[in-house]
Amino acid sequence: MERADETGERRSIGELRSSAAAAEAGLIRRRRTSNQAPVEVWPTIDGPLGLTEEESLSYARNFFKFGFLLLPWLWDVNCFYFWPVLTTSSFPRIRQYVFRSAVGFSIFTVLLSSWALTFAIGGEHLFGPVWESLVMYNVAEKYGLTSWS
Repeated sequence: MERADETGERRSIGELRSSAAAAEAGLIRRRRTSNQAPVEVWPTIDGPLGLTEEESLSYARNFFKFGFLLLPWLWDVNCFYFWPVLTTSSFPRIRQYVFRSAVGFSIFTVLLSSWALTFAIGGEHLFGPVWESLVMYNVAEKYGLTSWS
């Protein structure tokens, strides 16, 4: 039994299955018809106005490394700016830094949120008498820095 593929050529069903599997695996490229424009993938959200691949690699690497210097928000910037790299499998050299930034920012967010929620929800009931030395809102009163008290 024969069928026409996406290019209009007649092939057997077995050939169609194997070519579709090969195309999905990235081994062959699908042919474009004359009315389809080529799809270009850019490493940044700026598209063609953004950085080249080599500049993008440098920026992604620097954002990742400086995120370890107590600037984890740079990991978030890295993920946002290089979002096309995260959503596609292209640019493997850049993708490793952007993916690691996404993992680092996720871990940072979980740790910061759990720390903030522990103090906000637990408060004095959780920490007991140590609570007065942990909180920061009474530092000015403790050292007599307020003129209104």
